[in-house]
Amino acid sequence: MERAKEVGIRKSIGADKSSLIFQFLGESLIIVLLSGIVAIFLVTVSLPLMNSLTGKVLVVNQIINWQTIPFFLGIVVLVGLLAGSYPALILSSFRPVMILKGINKSDARGVNLRKGLVVFQFSLSIALIAGTFIVYSQMSHILDKEMGFDKEQMLVLDYNYDEDVNRVSSALKTEMENIPSVTSAAFSRSVPGSYFPNAGTSIENPEGEMIQEGQPIFQVGIDFIDHYSLELVAGRSYSRDYPSDSSAALVMNEAAARQYGYANPADIIGKKFSQWGREGEVIGVVKDFNYISLHRTIEPLTLPFEAYASRYMSLKVTGENLPATIDQIEQVWSRIAPHRPFLYSFLDADFNKQYESDFRFRQIFTTFSVLAILIACLGLLGLATYTAEQRTKEIGIRKVLGANIGNIVGLLSKDFIKLVLIAILVATPVAWFAMNKWLEGFAYQVPVHWWVFLVSGLLAVIVALVTISFQAIKAAMLNPVKSLKSE
Repeated sequence: MERAKEVGIRKSIGADKSSLIFQFLGESLIIVLLSGIVAIFLVTVSLPLMNSLTGKVLVVNQIINWQTIPFFLGIVVLVGLLAGSYPALILSSFRPVMILKGINKSDARGVNLRKGLVVFQFSLSIALIAGTFIVYSQMSHILDKEMGFDKEQMLVLDYNYDEDVNRVSSALKTEMENIPSVTSAAFSRSVPGSYFPNAGTSIENPEGEMIQEGQPIFQVGIDFIDHYSLELVAGRSYSRDYPSDSSAALVMNEAAARQYGYANPADIIGKKFSQWGREGEVIGVVKDFNYISLHRTIEPLTLPFEAYASRYMSLKVTGENLPATIDQIEQVWSRIAPHRPFLYSFLDADFNKQYESDFRFRQIFTTFSVLAILIACLGLLGLATYTAEQRTKEIGIRKVLGANIGNIVGLLSKDFIKLVLIAILVATPVAWFAMNKWLEGFAYQVPVHWWVFLVSGLLAVIVALVTISFQAIKAAMLNPVKSLKSE
């Protein structure tokens, strides 16, 4: 808009509208082309960070090569035309007589377009800020939720069903529990968060009929239930006092009891069962626990006692001097099972790997929120600069009449704050709907509180005020003599 007089002079000496349009579009394309070169440099420099953020392994040659260069050039041309077409068409349509007389009124459509862009940018920013709050809250909920089993300080040794290890499992358990910092040990085919098979299980229903249902199965050692602090709500756990438990007893969770029609877990105790060639009676029911991720509800589960079909040895250790404890455990393992590599991990870390994509989503979401806020601030700064430029003489007159810097800053800021408030009203329902859709992927969700949108809106207002104040204070401190000297 500062080049209006240039356009007026050029048109008055014979320049036609098409030549002016091509001039401004050409300038826009050059600026975008230079931006594209800078962008390619930034992509190259930031690629390691992007790989870390997304969990991908990308190299520069995959992104920038002879196949993608035409695509990039197409983007440059498209963006250049889109960015330059509006000012080119507006400037080329100015009437030179009006411009050279100093009469240059802003088109109401242009004003509304600029305001609409600011509202759109800040609506997106506010929605992303609110979304970031909700994503962080949900991930914290996942990490802090009581799972119903003990996963802290649980060291898991994976020996991949090795039969030779299973044959010496009793000796391994005894030796491991002799280590002062190991409080208990147990064997199992599955641990929470790991692979588990499914089994068809027939159980006597309340009417006395044998009903077959399918459910996940954890084949466990005799101490597994106590070792993982699973809570018994009915019956008993497996015991060495009952030799028949190894072949004729079954423990399940509450969800499995409900699956066979028993609302009260105690009612299923003593009922007949048949599972994978084993027959006997149900002896216990444990309280439901989250053996899978919180994306899913707790499903029916049976925990048959199977002494020699294990893959994992779980060790409950104390938190004091873990490196020394692991070294002692490795020494015992190497002595009793020297043929098998010593492979260990911590259960809580393994269990949380189920949420790896969610944590990555949180990182990406946060990054894009910051970028969206930055872009919105650039748009707002541009509009504030333009408005201050357009109202330079008005500001000069107000200062001559006694207005102070605070009055001028308030004058220039209030219109922009109105736009941000409109953006809050636009963004809130959109963000609420989108985040509720995302939360549907979790069986256990945090509530979407109203204050999240209030805080997001306040942050947007603060960011807007900081952005505007820079230009507003600059305009307010301008010497009124300079702004009015042409009058």
